[in-house]
Amino acid sequence: MTAGTAARETRAWIDTLSAEELALARDYTTGNHWLILVGLLVSAIATWFIVRSGVLDKLAAKLGKRGFALRTFLLAVVFIVIDTLIVLPYSIYSGWWRETQYGRTSQPLGDYLAQSGISLVLTALLGGLFLLGVYWLIRRTGRWWWAWGGALVATGVAFMLLLSPVLIEPLFNRYEPIPEGEVRDAVLELAAEAGVPEDRVFMFDGSRQSNNFTANVFGVGSNARIAISDVAMDEASLDEVKAVTGHEIGHYVLGHVWRTIIVLSLLAVAVFWLTARLYPWFARKFGTDADLSDPRGLPVLTFVLSVLFILAQPITNTMTRVGEREADAYSLTHVGLPDALSGALIKTAEYRYPLAGPVEEALLYTHPTVENRIRAAMEWKAANR
Repeated sequence: MTAGTAARETRAWIDTLSAEELALARDYTTGNHWLILVGLLVSAIATWFIVRSGVLDKLAAKLGKRGFALRTFLLAVVFIVIDTLIVLPYSIYSGWWRETQYGRTSQPLGDYLAQSGISLVLTALLGGLFLLGVYWLIRRTGRWWWAWGGALVATGVAFMLLLSPVLIEPLFNRYEPIPEGEVRDAVLELAAEAGVPEDRVFMFDGSRQSNNFTANVFGVGSNARIAISDVAMDEASLDEVKAVTGHEIGHYVLGHVWRTIIVLSLLAVAVFWLTARLYPWFARKFGTDADLSDPRGLPVLTFVLSVLFILAQPITNTMTRVGEREADAYSLTHVGLPDALSGALIKTAEYRYPLAGPVEEALLYTHPTVENRIRAAMEWKAANR
């Protein structure tokens, strides 16, 4: 098979999508990109409202006799709750209504709101602890707090990766062994060959929240696990399940989670450094007299952080795209099913436009485009068949 043949086979796979399907994927993907800016605007409005209402100033005054840790934690929890409630209409639109309109979810609104409530409780508690850590660093280490921020983020991310598969994710989905049969046998055989314990491979009811064809690897150490959505199990052929499992095993075996922790920690240092310098300007614009070390300025601090992390998305997107390419290559090398992998990838084109250009991919895509991933699979096929 020549390179030209690989290109033609790639085109043939893309042509299995109709013009209507491509147009819908384009519209959905472009809308998601615009939602990044819209979400930032909504966040700015919520920040302005909370600051101007003085609700945190009044609460801080009432808690004046409390210790620093308790006062800061309570201010953070109250802020997170108020901010979440203010942006709730937008969250319902972007996270449920729009997804429903594009056929990406069948989740009832009541269930979406119930799970959002659980998420709010967890975010308030864990987010409150993290923000307490940030303010503790600011007060304890002074002008060098940002340099210690990376260690705080690394600890927080590692803690979540350790805790989430056991205590958090089961609150939202059921994780069960794959049912007996040829699919389970094939998946566990692949896992055993890679040294992945049998009890670390699950199927979960991802259809509860999303109709997307998906699988994932999450967790660290003994709590790491590979999970395949029931949507993928229902829609994929046996070979496609094997190819997707090989991809997820690639993430697991190649230790991508550790690279993620390292990159996010280093990025956090840069973001915190910039935050220390930009905070005074944003505080004046939003109208608060709280300095950087004062928890009353939480709305402004979190807004600045969100702006900077959005601007850093090309970096984090590049990291995840590299990992996806490596996991694809692992699947091709160890499972050897390029056509099955391509068939599985085509199913993801419904919610990730497959023909984006290199600039759009570099700036906004967390995965390489489906076209590029299929081309890589067809080139592997050309070189190995």
